[in-house]
Amino acid sequence: MNQTDLQALVESISLEFFQMPFQHQATFNNRLRTTGGRYLLASHHLEFNARVLELHGMDEFLAVIKHELCHYHLHLMGKGYKHADADFKHLLAKTGGTRYVKNLRTQNELEQTKLYLCQDCQQSYHRKRKIDTSRYVCGKCKGKLILSNK
Repeated sequence: MNQTDLQALVESISLEFFQMPFQHQATFNNRLRTTGGRYLLASHHLEFNARVLELHGMDEFLAVIKHELCHYHLHLMGKGYKHADADFKHLLAKTGGTRYVKNLRTQNELEQTKLYLCQDCQQSYHRKRKIDTSRYVCGKCKGKLILSNK
């Protein structure tokens, strides 16, 4: 899907589910890591994470579009557009948008974490980076840490 396809999709969803036109720009933002999309308050543009479409398919991506359009339309109408506002929750439920996006990490990224176990108390520590086990000890019992094979 390219930018023009995305723009047309967002405009059609806006008309179908919100009965209001989307008059700003919808783009993919490859810098987004943990969110499915973003509504920009100052410019009223929408940005979407292409990984949602790649990892979870079109249904999840449509739910993210509906979520961001809820922010968009409520903000322009002067109603509560934030996640905690009742107006936002009601419109999100009415249109079928998703509250949270599914996990956007690939299986390879999830497997890159390292698991350290204490030899004495079996306390586990998950770390992204490797640590020096001769220098660091367990924070609970001061026991020796070992790198565990998952």
